[in-house]
Amino acid sequence: MKYYDVAIIGGGIVGLATALSIMQNRPETKLILLEKESSIAQHQTGNNSGVIHSGIYYKPGSLKAKNCLDGYKLLLDFARENNIPFDLCGKIIVATENSELPGLEILYQRGIENGLTGLKWIEADQIKDYEPHCRGIKALFVPQTGIIDYKLVAAKYAENIEKLGGEIKTGLKVLNIRKAESGSVIETSADSLEAKLVINCAGLYSDKVAGLTHANLDTRIIPFRGEYFMLKPEKQYLVKNLIYPVPDPNFPFLGVHFTRMMNGHVEAGPNAVFAFKREGYKKTDFHFGELWDALSWPGFRKVVGKYWKTGMGEFYRSFSKPAFTRALQKLIPEIKEEDLVPGGAGVRAQACDRTGGLLDDFKIVEDTGIIHILNAPSPAATSSLAIGRTIGEMVQKSL
Repeated sequence: MKYYDVAIIGGGIVGLATALSIMQNRPETKLILLEKESSIAQHQTGNNSGVIHSGIYYKPGSLKAKNCLDGYKLLLDFARENNIPFDLCGKIIVATENSELPGLEILYQRGIENGLTGLKWIEADQIKDYEPHCRGIKALFVPQTGIIDYKLVAAKYAENIEKLGGEIKTGLKVLNIRKAESGSVIETSADSLEAKLVINCAGLYSDKVAGLTHANLDTRIIPFRGEYFMLKPEKQYLVKNLIYPVPDPNFPFLGVHFTRMMNGHVEAGPNAVFAFKREGYKKTDFHFGELWDALSWPGFRKVVGKYWKTGMGEFYRSFSKPAFTRALQKLIPEIKEEDLVPGGAGVRAQACDRTGGLLDDFKIVEDTGIIHILNAPSPAATSSLAIGRTIGEMVQKSL
């Protein structure tokens, strides 16, 4: 059996950033990162839209706000040092109805409290100066927002980890974790290894991994699929950069929006539909055990009772291209159904507590010899190096 100081479970951007932080601060650490897929960054990291988030959405003082603001600077520095292209193009958040104006004001105040500078109010007749084809009654320009390819970022994290002496092993699924005299034994699909400290960054399966060491976990991962359309190449001129609606303050998703990507393509979406499988990227993907996992969770049943109308609307848009198009037309009236072609999809690991709360902040649980990252949805990619640094400091104390 091989022995390690640290074993990280999960090869997404948070697991990789954590490994990188540890190796940079303690290069003598014997570290291994385990990923069940054949390559890294195959799920949330590899299927997001590549936005560098500014931190405007997050409650001041929250882990999301702190880590996003810190991680933003660290990410840009890392990209510059490693020649990873990015574009701080800015975005506009657009109110299309009077009822959305208070929400837009709240976002402005949050941005100010979180230290953002250069935020700019845009009146209805000025919106066309930023996005000529967008329509609204008022908007907020956020200059800090940008775009990047997080697959490239993750690959560079991995390269630097291995240069510093860390190991990355793919194709190894964790089956069990049991306590040992000097740490934990991790049983994988190939063999077993022992580590003084285990860090769970398993994303969509983080609660399952945590359940191996915590019998009565108070958190369950609920998978929500976000489906995208792409604008046809001849219609990409309709979007210059990033156009977002004012989000529903009671729902932890940002609503359908337009995102220019680093490759020049323009994504439209996503919706947010409950997925019948944790890695269910298609409407037809289904796993009875994982579906029952969610439906049997008392917290999720409370979520359904509270948001069933919103959820039905999301499902309707999932199966109705005209309905999806109408949602996009609120921001760009010129968009037509035939301008959209099917795009990709991602699945968000949304943590839900037993009382029916959809966790709005990052959640990190530390126990003797193990650290669980139980909720790290957006803006985790932007925040990854800050989250990694936070966990690295916990590792330093533990080791």
